[in-house]
Amino acid sequence: MEQKFNYRLTLSYDGTNYHGFQIQDNAVTVQEVLEKGLYKIYGEKIRIKAASRTDTGVHARGQVINYQASDLIPTHRVPYALNSVLPDDIRIQEGEIVSPGFNSRHDALGKVYSYTLDRGRFHSVFWRHYAVHIPFFLDVSAMQKGARFLIGRHDFTSFCSAGDKVKYRVREIIRADWEEEGKRVKFLIEADGFLYNMVRIIVGTLLEVGRRKIEPDKVAEIIKAEDRSKAGPTAKAKGLCLERVYYPVDR
Repeated sequence: MEQKFNYRLTLSYDGTNYHGFQIQDNAVTVQEVLEKGLYKIYGEKIRIKAASRTDTGVHARGQVINYQASDLIPTHRVPYALNSVLPDDIRIQEGEIVSPGFNSRHDALGKVYSYTLDRGRFHSVFWRHYAVHIPFFLDVSAMQKGARFLIGRHDFTSFCSAGDKVKYRVREIIRADWEEEGKRVKFLIEADGFLYNMVRIIVGTLLEVGRRKIEPDKVAEIIKAEDRSKAGPTAKAKGLCLERVYYPVDR
C-alpha cells in the first residue's frame, strides 16, 4: 500500500468571486477549486480540511489546510505545482509535511481576523473589494473604548448569528484594536475561536458606537444579555480577512 503523508499548506485568497470556502453543490467555492487543483497534480481525488470556513466574499491571508497524499511531489515543490494550476486569486504560500494526527481546524489555538473600512469621500477603486466604504462620521476613539469590553472570556451569544447551532458559545478574545491608516481604519481581533458571523456582528455593533447610536460601555451590557437582538447589524463580508491561524508549534 502506498504511504500517505499529511500535508499542511498556508494560503491566501481573494474571496470576491467565491461563495465562501466550504464546498457547495451549486456554487464555486475555494475548497472546490483547491481540490480540483490537487487532482490535477496528484491524479486522484483529495479532500482537504480547513482551519476556517470563511463566508462568501471573505478574504484570507493566512488560511491553513491539510490533506493526505503520497510524496509524488517533493514537499518544497508542492506550492509551486499547485499554484501553477490555480487561478490568480488563490495562492499557496508555503507547505510542509506534519504529523499524521494534525488537523488544521481542531488543532488551532487561535485566529486573527482584520476588518477594513474605507473612510474616503468616495470609495477607493483599489480597495472596493477589500474594504467597506464608510464616508460618514465615525468616532474611532469611542469604537476603541467599546472594543475594550470584548477582551476576556465571555459567552458571545449576542454576537453570534441566530442560525448557528453551536451550543457552547464561550470564547476568549485576546486582542480587539482599531488602527487608523490614512483614509482606512482597520480592526484587528484575535481569539481562541470565533462563532458564526461573530466578527462581522462585533464590527457592526462597534460601527453603531462610532456613529454615537450606542454608548461604548453598552457593549458590556450587550455581552451580558446573551441576546443577538441587542447587538448591532452584521457588517458586510468584503471587509473581513482571515489574517492568521496559529498552532502550538507557532507560539
